[in-house]
Amino acid sequence: MAQTGTLVLDSEGLSKAVLNDRQVMGLIRAAEEEDMRVVVSVLTLIEAHHGRVNAARFSWTVSRLAVEPVSEETGRMAMSLLADTGLHGHKYAIDAVVAATALRATGPTVVLTSDPEDMVMLCGNRVRVVKV
Repeated sequence: MAQTGTLVLDSEGLSKAVLNDRQVMGLIRAAEEEDMRVVVSVLTLIEAHHGRVNAARFSWTVSRLAVEPVSEETGRMAMSLLADTGLHGHKYAIDAVVAATALRATGPTVVLTSDPEDMVMLCGNRVRVVKV
């Protein structure tokens, strides 16, 4: 069956998946049932992992996702998104990579994020943004 879209998790989306959050897990299951690809940027793994995370649960959750590398093309797109919106610096860098990952994915694309305002600023109406 052909892929019908992509669900992208930001750091909070991934963190809540690791914690088995009902809303996030429901959205992931629904995406899988619709044959959507569920992805996370490798930078999101770095952002979401810390000493208080259950390492086994984190690894299990990540094993069920497609981990996207940050290619030069994704990095350059992220830089363009930041330039186009007037954003810059470390506060927005990973968000810009998540946005570029979403924009490069097979659509329709949904992004689960704790920061919908920034994601909408970066992606415009080209992806659906869901607050988690």
